[in-house]
Amino acid sequence: MHMSHKHAIGAPSRLLVVKYGGSAMAGTGPDPVLTETAGLWKAGNRVVVVHGGGPDIDRSLSGRGIPTVRIDGLRVTDAATLQVTEAVLCGTVNKRIVRALAALGVAAAGVSGQDGGTLIAQRERADLGYVGRVTQVDVRLVCALLDAGFLPVVAPLAVAADAAHALNVNADLSAAALAAALRADAFVAVTDVARVYRDRRDPASGIARMSLAEARAFADAEACHGSMKPKLRGCVEAVGGGARAAYVCRAAHDGIARALAGDATVIAG
Repeated sequence: MHMSHKHAIGAPSRLLVVKYGGSAMAGTGPDPVLTETAGLWKAGNRVVVVHGGGPDIDRSLSGRGIPTVRIDGLRVTDAATLQVTEAVLCGTVNKRIVRALAALGVAAAGVSGQDGGTLIAQRERADLGYVGRVTQVDVRLVCALLDAGFLPVVAPLAVAADAAHALNVNADLSAAALAAALRADAFVAVTDVARVYRDRRDPASGIARMSLAEARAFADAEACHGSMKPKLRGCVEAVGGGARAAYVCRAAHDGIARALAGDATVIAG
């Protein structure tokens, strides 16, 4: 796939897929992740942001009296929950990020995984309702945006193969599927912890580097808790599917640059 960029010719250009999670977005004031992302884009890198928005969805559901139920860290999504999830992710959160990047001088374009059939999914399992797993990725829309000099901001909703309805897909796994299909130089999972920990209660148990096999085994282990499980599985899927490397790092000033330099949990084949 051919992708040019309007920025500095001769600058080293990498293709980065940044997964920006709901928990990492909870801060106030200038957003360190978006500020850094803008800097990476202005330096000539091709950057795609895939965002979550769990806390926003929870607040919106709560305001409507719709209970939130999770199984294995995944949101059970009935028809009412799907409607709210689509509105919050594709509308509220996506456009808030687009505006924040625009204020930083970035030509950002917000789309969802449904647009252009970018992410096609099938239902994961009956007890989760309208929750899917990505079965097919079409990168043409994202590549067209990158080729035109835009920074795509992608909401992690997929469309069913028959286009009858949307499917709610875990944002880590959506981002990973896109990173794999794009053969990204880096899949960066930005979260609220500095790296993956063998024991989340022990700050000295952080893991600096994992092979694909080690990451796959740990993702399935009991020691890998809650939201870290889909995050690490996403890293495995990204690298196993074609991305060069994956990084788990904390949302912080220059956190992505430090991660790419090795200050993170690095997963590589």
